[in-house]
Amino acid sequence: MTHPFHPWCGREFEFVALRNNWGEDRVCFHDEHGELKSLPTAWTDAADKDPFLIMAAGRCAFRVEDLLALTDMVSQLHST
Repeated sequence: MTHPFHPWCGREFEFVALRNNWGEDRVCFHDEHGELKSLPTAWTDAADKDPFLIMAAGRCAFRVEDLLALTDMVSQLHST
């Protein structure tokens, strides 16, 4: 688990399968009780590395398209 805000961040689980459920790629695993669970692949180290993050190498905290989307959201909130 690599998602920084998830309570299981840093924990390791036995990988079972990679599936597309509910329209997204998910990693299936057994928890400590042996129950089958799944999480979005993006929250794990099974996800492909983001090319932007690799190229930015920590020098840029935000993508331009993300900042533009944020600007639009703030503008919409401000106009209401």
